[in-house]
Amino acid sequence: MRARFAATAAVLLVVPAFLAAQRVTPIVSVRVRSETINWFGNAPGGDYSFLGAIARLGLEQQRPRFGWRIEFAAPVLLGLPADAIAPAPGGLLGQGANYFKANDNSTSPASVFLKQAYLRVRTGDQRWLARFGRFEFMDGAETTPKNPSLAAVKRTRIAQRLIGPFGFTHVGRSVDGAEVQFNRNQTNVTLMAGLPTAGVFTTDGWGHVGEVSLGYGALTTPGPWGADRGELRLFGIYYRDGRTIVKADNRPLGARQADQQSIVVGTMGAHYLQVLPTGGGPIDLLGWGAYQFGTWGRLDHRALAGTVELGWQPKLVPRVRPWVRIGYFRSTGDSDGADGTHETFFQVLPTPRPYARFPFFNLMNLEDLSASLTVRPGSRATVRTDVRRLRLSNGADGWYVGGGAFAKDDFGFAIRPSNRFQNLATLVDLSLDVRVTSRWMIGAYGAHAKAGGVVEAIYPAKPGSWYGYLEAEYRR
Repeated sequence: MRARFAATAAVLLVVPAFLAAQRVTPIVSVRVRSETINWFGNAPGGDYSFLGAIARLGLEQQRPRFGWRIEFAAPVLLGLPADAIAPAPGGLLGQGANYFKANDNSTSPASVFLKQAYLRVRTGDQRWLARFGRFEFMDGAETTPKNPSLAAVKRTRIAQRLIGPFGFTHVGRSVDGAEVQFNRNQTNVTLMAGLPTAGVFTTDGWGHVGEVSLGYGALTTPGPWGADRGELRLFGIYYRDGRTIVKADNRPLGARQADQQSIVVGTMGAHYLQVLPTGGGPIDLLGWGAYQFGTWGRLDHRALAGTVELGWQPKLVPRVRPWVRIGYFRSTGDSDGADGTHETFFQVLPTPRPYARFPFFNLMNLEDLSASLTVRPGSRATVRTDVRRLRLSNGADGWYVGGGAFAKDDFGFAIRPSNRFQNLATLVDLSLDVRVTSRWMIGAYGAHAKAGGVVEAIYPAKPGSWYGYLEAEYRR
């Protein structure tokens, strides 16, 4: 550990001196969040609050044909609950328990590690771009549409579904590898291959997860009515996990413990976005789908997932600029843990939070019927409320949580039994985000989940759960 801090200090001292005359830009961001949770059931450790913060400091230089970035992260967690881990099937009681377990049962862990360090090169015609080293990566974020509605939908409802930096946590994840992009006539081709780093819940983000590798390819092109109205993306993902740890699926525990073979999953999918200008305000359409194949240890793997969404920004109340959305998502679950085929959709390495704002669930074995209202009074504030009816797609499978591999000894996803129920919960939430200045942002979030049969069978004493936070962030 001392050697790591010495190396960090040396880089921070030498690099600025060596490149002082090269128009180097500082990178500074600090985020502080106070989180409160009241988990399902009445376990003594299920009601707690804790404080988390992350500072990101570094330097970068971005020129037309050459660029680089080096950035360090310093996460700090204070007041983690020491008693929020219940016996099975109760498991970890919320985010605080995840941090506590991942950091060797420490209630106040902290660290400093290399978050990003990469070189970027670009051809003179700007068509080819490549970067090598340690960087953050999001699937579905290869390009940003010029249409603001398309850009917002893509940022909040497409990007990071299957691969993301998990930036909502106080550590996050990066990738050590290479990315190459080709751009021509508003069409983008992106290829990426790398090794995901440790992090997410464990504050030590220096190393890698272990025997986990990742590959990604995508073609993004305008829709048939032009780039200002639509977008199509075709993508593929390769994921391999060779760790000999217990997998999360609906087989009996003994069968899972005996299965030491690798997971090798391929994903092929597409998304389509369309904005339709109307006299009453723009209407947007979203379609996303994915098919998976490969092997899940000793099992064959076959799974599907898809979503459709419709949004409307009515001109009826221009001062608050409302945006109404409805959507339906469904992913497959496994109907029989003993038939030799694994059918639970695998979410790979996502950032779960955009799709599960109260992250007591993820997109595995899930059916999600949702309605959302966003209002944007003025230019600085955004208020959003969601209502979600959450069900398990298959009652023979389980209730999944987690966001993917983040440590050598933790699978990254966990399963709780369904007890043959399918109704998971009804979720209602409200958020407020305010940009106070160009550099300061504050946010607040609150959510209540009313338990369905799946949750009540595990936590019968209390039929609901609460989660909320207050957050401040500075970026330069």
